[in-house]
Amino acid sequence: MSSTIIVCVAALCAGFIDAIVGGGGLVQTPVLFMAFPNLSVANLLGTTKIPSFSGTAVSLYQYAKSVSIEWKMILWVALAAFCSSMAGSRLVSMVSNQTFKPIILGALILVAIYTYSKKNFGQQKELLLTFNQTLLRGISAGLLIGFYDGFIGPGTGSFLVLIFISVLGQDFLHASAHAKIVNLATNLASIIYFAINGNILFELAIPMAACNMLGGFIGSKFALLKGNKFIRLFFLCVVCATIVRFGYDVLVE
Repeated sequence: MSSTIIVCVAALCAGFIDAIVGGGGLVQTPVLFMAFPNLSVANLLGTTKIPSFSGTAVSLYQYAKSVSIEWKMILWVALAAFCSSMAGSRLVSMVSNQTFKPIILGALILVAIYTYSKKNFGQQKELLLTFNQTLLRGISAGLLIGFYDGFIGPGTGSFLVLIFISVLGQDFLHASAHAKIVNLATNLASIIYFAINGNILFELAIPMAACNMLGGFIGSKFALLKGNKFIRLFFLCVVCATIVRFGYDVLVE
C-alpha cells in the first residue's frame, strides 16, 4: 500500500473522529509523520491543515442543519481564536512547546476523571447566561484555545467541546457544533501562516482533504443520530487517547 493511500485512510478516520468530538489530529498527524519521515515538520504540519479544515467544514454543515447555532456569539469567538492561533504559530518557533506538555497532560487526566465521574456532564444545557456573559466567556475561551492550537495543537477540538460545556453550559451536541466553527478559524489561521511560508504540499493535502470530508460527513451523521450520551462516551475515549499521546511525549521524548 502506497504512503499516499495510507495517509488518506488516516484522514478519513480523522474526519470521522473530528466530526463527533474533535481530536482527529491524533490519528492524522502521526500517520503522516510515519509515512513521510523525510519531509520537514513544517511541511507535514502545514499539509494536515487543509484536510482538517475541509472535513470540519463538511461536518459543520451537517450540524447546522439539525442544531441551532448561536452565530452572533460564535463568530466573535472564532475571530478571537483566529488571532490567537496566529500568535501561537509564531511563538512555536521561539519557545519549545515541550515545556508545557506535562501541564497539559495533568489537565487532561483531570478532565477524564471529571467527565467519567459526572455521568450527566454535557447531557443537557445547565447554565442560564445573558448574551454578554456568554460572549465574554466565549471570547476568553477562543483566545486561550486558539493560542493552544497554534502553539501545540493535538486535542484542540476536545478542549473546545469541554469549554463550551463547562463554561457556557451547553450540551454535547451544541458544544460540538460550535467547536467546529472555532476550529475552522484556527485551522484557517494556520493555513494562511503555513501557505505564506510555502509549507503546504498540495499533492498530498488535496486527496487527504477529500477523504477527511467523507469522514466528517459520516461522523456528523452518526453523532446526530446517536445524540449526547454517545458523544460523551466518544469524548472520553478521545481524551484518554490524547493522554496517551502526551504521556508518550513527556516520558519518552
